[in-house]
Amino acid sequence: MMSEEKSLNFIEQIIEEDLKNGMPHSGLRFRFPPEPNGYLHIGHASSIALNFGLGESYNAPVNLRFDDTNPEKEEQEYVDAIKRDIEWLGYKWADERYASDYFQQLYDWTIELIKKGKAYVDSQSSEEIAVQKGTPTQPGTDSPYRNRSVEENLDLFERMKKGEFPDGTHIVRAKIDMASTNMLMRDPLMYRIMHKHHHRTGDDWCIYPMYDWAHGESDYLEQISHSLCTLEFLPHRELYDWFLDQIFDDKKLRPKQREFARRNLSHTVVSKRKLLQLVNQNFVSGWDDPRMSTISGLRRRGFTPASLRNFANDTGIAKRDNLIDVSRLEAAIREDLNKIAPRVMGVIDPVKLVITNYPEGKEEWLEAENNQEDENAGFRKVPFSKELWIEREDFMEDAPPKFFRLSIDREVRLKNAYIIKGEKVVKDSNGNITEIHATYDVESLSGSGTEASQRKVSGTLHWVSAAHALEAEVRLYDRLFTDESPDTHKGKDFLEFVNPESLKVVTGYVEPSLATAKVEDKFQFQRIGYFTVDKDSTSDKLVFNKTVGLKDAWEEKGKKEENAVNNSLKEINRFFKANTDEERANIEKSISENIKSLENFSLIQNSFRKNVTNNKSSLLFANWLLKYSDKIQLSAIEEEIVEKFYGMSLKSESPFVREEILHHLKNKSEVVSIFADEISKLKSSEKNERVLQLLSEF
Repeated sequence: MMSEEKSLNFIEQIIEEDLKNGMPHSGLRFRFPPEPNGYLHIGHASSIALNFGLGESYNAPVNLRFDDTNPEKEEQEYVDAIKRDIEWLGYKWADERYASDYFQQLYDWTIELIKKGKAYVDSQSSEEIAVQKGTPTQPGTDSPYRNRSVEENLDLFERMKKGEFPDGTHIVRAKIDMASTNMLMRDPLMYRIMHKHHHRTGDDWCIYPMYDWAHGESDYLEQISHSLCTLEFLPHRELYDWFLDQIFDDKKLRPKQREFARRNLSHTVVSKRKLLQLVNQNFVSGWDDPRMSTISGLRRRGFTPASLRNFANDTGIAKRDNLIDVSRLEAAIREDLNKIAPRVMGVIDPVKLVITNYPEGKEEWLEAENNQEDENAGFRKVPFSKELWIEREDFMEDAPPKFFRLSIDREVRLKNAYIIKGEKVVKDSNGNITEIHATYDVESLSGSGTEASQRKVSGTLHWVSAAHALEAEVRLYDRLFTDESPDTHKGKDFLEFVNPESLKVVTGYVEPSLATAKVEDKFQFQRIGYFTVDKDSTSDKLVFNKTVGLKDAWEEKGKKEENAVNNSLKEINRFFKANTDEERANIEKSISENIKSLENFSLIQNSFRKNVTNNKSSLLFANWLLKYSDKIQLSAIEEEIVEKFYGMSLKSESPFVREEILHHLKNKSEVVSIFADEISKLKSSEKNERVLQLLSEF
């Protein structure tokens, strides 16, 4: 039983039920079975947390088993990287196993199945087998080799093992049911010929077991009690059980496959093929690029093991696939770094601030708190001098009333230092500000206890002493994709959604306490965000990666775009109440600008879908989305919705809607032919002159 009381997820409920029904606690054993053909990503982190978390909860062993049955794609490099990532996440496995450990046993069992008439050697091509397998609605047909004699099958299988045949000549199939409603049960493949060097077994084998044959049998050999897979393996469970039936010894524990839903993360792809595309096409610098969803990429960006474990635990597991907003992952690292990251001052878009009444050559070392969230973090000394660097955005020459930073004749506090007042600016020949001049109140030092130090001012700015500052390269990372589901849109390449502003490299200045910062050290640049020392950093050149901002900028942007949609719908109601063409034109112009400002592809597509209704305002908005957005494509919308859109628009009670759809259809001859009857009826019944004029062109 679980060691502490808590709400159980459905996997834990299954385990608890098994224990109640007589499974000994000592029989509990779990496994994490990655294929060593790529780097682990955030989806794997959740699976790792689930399996190793169960091991911790039940004090049960967890094996790390590499599913190394495809030497064409697998390498020792990936084995080492996977082990490194799991260790970094803070988990320890019981036994390190490989499917290749069981190649001889799998081979021996295959011989037994052939002898029992439950497996055979098929000599068809892969194309012939695919056709012969049937469809989900049509049963398959038997292979012409299905009834080969046991002797011939054994002979061919032995010769396959000896390397007598080239790749693709023969395969071994289980003999199950070619009419099964589960296509995976239609004589599935068990072995194929592959003359490839294996990273562990070398050239000992030239036949390799298929995943479905190796998976359950590896679980059985390791006596895994609960084999946990993602939902796409649910149809495989029947085959998993069939294979176990053939070799099961009732004196041993029988593994149980159970499925849970993937955690799909927004603004991310996790497909190894797509991640490889990003690397090979130079959208990113490598597998550990801080924008990648790989564990190594997240680590380099500054994510901590605790943040990834907490994210996995907080999002839990489910029975249905769901999309988790990446902001939850960002919140997890923000929460962790808030507790542990020392506060420092860094300026990433610097402009010089000269304190004109501060003595020339003087410097002070002021006390600054390292982390107010950690009472044991202590304090440090930061240098203060006549010339400082501040953020360019923290000054405005002609500031509005609600600008609470530095301006001419306005006061602000410099953090841990003095109150200053803006005096004047110095500009270059292009009118750009190169220096800001200010005066300081000598009595206003923070923490001095003077009356001046307790004065309330409009804002507090961070800064760095110019004489003591360390120059640093700062890599400002953002989400790699602009769309929440970049690889789910029909007719759209996921690469179209790569965020062109996902990386900006700037030169900034940081306080001298960071001179000894080491790779992967993490800091909060006050008022900006959390930053991590990159592996490219040296003693001569500091390099920091932005891990995450102090606030979720995308949430604010998302709300702004949602408001633009909602405001447009309200404006359309005004459009229908307007009395003049001029008034309507102005309203349409305002709405068109709102639509053109939308960047979220999913929001635009979903807004279109949602507004294909008989409501004239909604339908006009759908037409205008199509008219003014360069991001919406009907090819990415479900056919039934597109058909509904055309039909409803042509039949709309509003002449404005009918006018818009006819404008759209002018150069769509294929669509016009489909809706020829509706257009013909409209010609005979239309009363609006502008619509009639448009109809005359059809």
